[in-house]
Amino acid sequence: MKYLITGYKGQLGYDVKRELLKRGVGEENILPLDKDEMDITNREEVNKVVKEFAPDVVFHCAAWTAVDKAEDMEDACYNVNVVGTKNVVDASIEVGATTIYMSTDYVFDGTKEGLYTEEDKVNPKSVYGRTKFLGEEEVRRNPKHFITRISWVFGINGHNFIRTMLKLSDNHSELNVVDDQIGSPTYTVDLAKSLVDMSNSDKYGTYNVTNSEYCSWAEFAEYIFESNKKDVKVNKVTTEEYLELTGTKQAYRPRNSKLDKSKLEENFGLLPTWKDAVNRYNIELEEEKKLVKKYNI
Repeated sequence: MKYLITGYKGQLGYDVKRELLKRGVGEENILPLDKDEMDITNREEVNKVVKEFAPDVVFHCAAWTAVDKAEDMEDACYNVNVVGTKNVVDASIEVGATTIYMSTDYVFDGTKEGLYTEEDKVNPKSVYGRTKFLGEEEVRRNPKHFITRISWVFGINGHNFIRTMLKLSDNHSELNVVDDQIGSPTYTVDLAKSLVDMSNSDKYGTYNVTNSEYCSWAEFAEYIFESNKKDVKVNKVTTEEYLELTGTKQAYRPRNSKLDKSKLEENFGLLPTWKDAVNRYNIELEEEKKLVKKYNI
């Protein structure tokens, strides 16, 4: 089996490659690409690269993820998330490859009571959410596809909420954090395992894939500080209060991002709890610190 990964320099693409290597896939059978190696918005370039490598599976991790910037740069966001995805899907179909696509909880408006299932009606309220859903529609043209709706992602290879909170804890004794947006933090190490499981399966379709259990951003922050022994008080505020306090303008964010994982559990098994994931990520961060200190990088 040969695997192509787009968006390799991001948090998820990096861990997908690590997971493949862990399972004994040879380097020569993995083509990890970032925009420098393949610009997904360039149709000819995508066709050339995909046809030459002829993968069995394409992990499409590349995306425009700057949610707030997308509101002012709709064309650029559309170009990456929709046109880029169309190019990747067309090339995948051409070589008979399975497409595995990362979508988002932002395809929902977050107003539902209870958990969102894969069959619930979408209603994205942001440019980012709309373009990711249009990307889903492109992916559905390939009969061999997996669409994974993920949320609140963190991994070792990039910026994320945990890194931000730990950095802020260096010079803040208290922080205001939103408490009315509820979802599931998702560790790219766990997510990558699920994605690779999918790549070896023909149980195609749309899946909610996040770590187990739910929390608010404020509860997430509290656990980050607690598990890292940081003495920081978290002031729980509403989204409106946060925007007023910071004077910032943000894209719409769903309040309820609780995704039902029954379909995932039935077909591939649940991911560990988000607290368990944070504990393991903390160990990764410690290892990273040691390497930085040892090699002065």
